[in-house]
This record gives sequence, C-alpha cells and structure tokens, in this order.
Amino acid sequence: QEQLVESGGGLVQAGGSLRLSCAASGRTFNVYDMGWFRQAPGKEREFVAAIRWSGDTTYYADSLKGRFTISREYAKNTVYLQMNSLKPEDTAVYYCAASTFLTKLVKDYTYWGQGTQVTVSS
Repeated sequence: QEQLVESGGGLVQAGGSLRLSCAASGRTFNVYDMGWFRQAPGKEREFVAAIRWSGDTTYYADSLKGRFTISREYAKNTVYLQMNSLKPEDTAVYYCAASTFLTKLVKDYTYWGQGTQVTVSS
C-alpha cells in the first residue's frame, strides 16, 4: 500500500526554522514528482514547492522563494522541505504529495500524506 508520511512539524517562533520530511513507502516514489502544499484554517490548500523525480527542476510559490527549499534523498525515499525565516502567516498543515508529472496544481497529485502541523508564534 502506497503511503506518504510527513514529520517535522511543530511550534516555532517567528524567524525560526523547521525541516519537514516526507517518507514514502509501498512504492518507489523516486520516479514520481513530489510536491509540498499547505492549508491554513478556513483557506484552500495552496502550493508551496515541487521537485522533479530527477531532482534537477524545482518549482516554488512566488511568495516563498528564498525562504523555503525542497530536496529529495533517493536512498531514503524521502522528500524534505527546509523552511527558514518563518512567519506567523506560514502557520498551516503541510502536506506532501506525489504526481506523475511536475505541477503546481492540487488536482494533479495522486498520493497524499496525512499532513503535519506547523505553528509559528509571533
């Protein structure tokens, strides 16, 4: 059974950093393009970042460029999201997802994790 499990969320003060992990199992997700999304209370799920299966192409939400970095480690079948200079408005549940092509659209992702909460205090 295919499964994506996020971890690394928590409570952090504004200006701090967190690294989220997304561990894949049950399938070789190394051949999938992977994305991170987030959803704040009362808001729609929004794109954060994505990385091609080969690792040579990345996409970021314009508002997050320079603060967030997506990467992947093939040996561990894991994707990471390094988040720096966090702001209270980054507070959300963060989800990782897998797609057969590189895209920023929620509807194009087939597999989803259960999410991890990130809370940034001011």
